[in-house]
Amino acid sequence: MQIGFINSIASWWFKKRLSDLKVFMFNPINTQEAQLSFLLESAADTDFGKQYQFNQIKSVELFQEKVPLQNYSILWPYIEQMLQGKSNVLWHGIVKWFAKSSGTTSGKSKFIPVSAEGLELNHFQGGRDVMAFYLNNYPNSKLLSGKTLKLGGSKQLLKFENAYVGDLSAIMIDNMPFWSNMVTVPEKKTALLSDWEIKIDKIIQEALPSQLTGLAGVPSWMMMLMKEVLHKTGKKNLLEVWPDLEVFFHGGVSFAPYKAAYKKLFPKDSFHYLEIYNASEGFFALQDQKDSDELLLMLDHGIFYEFIPMDQYDGVHSKQVIPLSKVEKDKNYAMVISTNSGLWRYIIGDTVKFTSVHPYRIKITGRTKHFINVFGEEVVIENADKAIEMASQKTSASVLDYTVAPIFMKTDKKGAHEWMIAFEKEPDDFEQFKIALDQALQDVNSDYEAKRHLNLTLDFPSIHKARKNLFYDWLKQNDKLGGQNKIPRLSNSRKFMEDLLKMNYPD
Repeated sequence: MQIGFINSIASWWFKKRLSDLKVFMFNPINTQEAQLSFLLESAADTDFGKQYQFNQIKSVELFQEKVPLQNYSILWPYIEQMLQGKSNVLWHGIVKWFAKSSGTTSGKSKFIPVSAEGLELNHFQGGRDVMAFYLNNYPNSKLLSGKTLKLGGSKQLLKFENAYVGDLSAIMIDNMPFWSNMVTVPEKKTALLSDWEIKIDKIIQEALPSQLTGLAGVPSWMMMLMKEVLHKTGKKNLLEVWPDLEVFFHGGVSFAPYKAAYKKLFPKDSFHYLEIYNASEGFFALQDQKDSDELLLMLDHGIFYEFIPMDQYDGVHSKQVIPLSKVEKDKNYAMVISTNSGLWRYIIGDTVKFTSVHPYRIKITGRTKHFINVFGEEVVIENADKAIEMASQKTSASVLDYTVAPIFMKTDKKGAHEWMIAFEKEPDDFEQFKIALDQALQDVNSDYEAKRHLNLTLDFPSIHKARKNLFYDWLKQNDKLGGQNKIPRLSNSRKFMEDLLKMNYPD
């Protein structure tokens, strides 16, 4: 099968799909109600469906009344049965794939069911829709004339009881069509290597002679790979290695802290960056516009959405849970999902805010557990990312990674925040960077500003430069090397920070 033939078929399909996408964008509430009806009908004869009388639920209101909010601990007894091969538990039939979560802040892994429908109609459909929007926005794109380098964190799927367990990228790679090796790098065997450092070398060997037109992966890990490419080739930037590169599809962490570093890697204004919001639990949103980093919430991918206002969030005991039709712009919400893989009213742990409701577009603001609110400052990841970006611009710095923890109050000492920052390019003046970062966080978060006023509650933050490879070494030490593992940005605990401090200052 020739690449040209594949590309012509793909181009035809992507154009056809755009008409379907416009339908849900203009009929969002009807689309969501239809998704819920389909989900309930599909799972009516499952153990969970019978327990909560899915066959009697005919409205969103009744669904919310009959089915309680769920978290992983509550669903675990059902998932355990599914892992053992039992059918019709949370979703109809036997679910044989389970995405193992990376667990950045906890040693405990989660096993997220991925049904055949979830894989095809959610995860793979999301990837196809990314391409549909991209090619529509850039009709002169040459993306399909070359290959895309996809950097996942996958390891070989492992047999567990009667199921297969691995990270999401391993499941997707294992189910890719036979012709995918013709349009992507690396080949399947390389992508599934378990040793991350060996895999990186193999990927580079396969990528260097290829005509690359696109990249896809988590910004931090892709940055590491691209720097290794420059080291091996002696080139100044990536366009000297692959002159046809035109786009980086990224997700997993905020891109804001990496912007400056990537502009040096790809020094041309016409290079594109496109964000994707995909997780083990589902493919949720994508960047559909040329000149905006807002993410279009994908409403016809087999997921029904609900939202909990964060000012009233109390986990599974939250009283106010609203459907899409009642969300408001610029409010912070915890996201609740019901999916075609059997997660029902599941609190995923991500927080978002709506930037538009016609159509519904969002920005990811953080995690329900990844924030700092020890002193009432309510700092979320979105605040920290923005502050890093602002301080970097003011001091000509470029940041690779960071994490923040509280310094707890003592009888003779006020509280503060403690930052560990890995720089791609150090600031011209580190002391000025510290001042700029503190001021930027005050500018974007009024609660933090109030606590910092005259140092009444919070002292000036403690900010450390991370030694070279500090975060990488921590990930390696904790067996978390790979493209889907992430550094936890914010925490109310000091455990992660204490580990890093010991590694950064071993004496």
